[in-house]
Amino acid sequence: MGAVEDRLAELGLTLPEVVPPLAAYQPAVQSGPYVYTSGQLPMVEGKLPVTGKVGLEVTAEEAKELARTCALNALAAVKSVAGDLDRIARVVKVVGFVASAADFTGQPGVVNGASELLGEVLGDKGVHARSAVGVAVLPLDAPVEVEVQVELLPSTPWSSSPGDSAGLLP
Repeated sequence: MGAVEDRLAELGLTLPEVVPPLAAYQPAVQSGPYVYTSGQLPMVEGKLPVTGKVGLEVTAEEAKELARTCALNALAAVKSVAGDLDRIARVVKVVGFVASAADFTGQPGVVNGASELLGEVLGDKGVHARSAVGVAVLPLDAPVEVEVQVELLPSTPWSSSPGDSAGLLP
């Protein structure tokens, strides 16, 4: 286990299995030094623990906790592509979607659950740009969905960049 997974253990958290896709997409893809996750639902052992709209069937506090679960699922998706969470140079952006009652305006507080988890786990590397968006409905009637973009460190110090076959600049 690396330092990031050790930190997860210190927090009493376990990295889950990658949530299988619900449709025609991959849980995460890498492009250059970046990994982009698909929207992660707060699945726990293959199920949504709660469904419904935040501000109606789901409280803001419950939704914030679900956003933490989404972020943990996103880290599992990142690891499935990167191989090691210690390769994360930084979290670049988090986008959170909150299935909201018509009068609910606390989306930023809900998505704080994901942001705070990333900060607790990754420290300064977890500081990121973010959007928190209220939506009418999410897949499977999930209350929240989170996607994460991270920048990776090279897998070895001798990795070359694309178009630089020798690994040296001209």
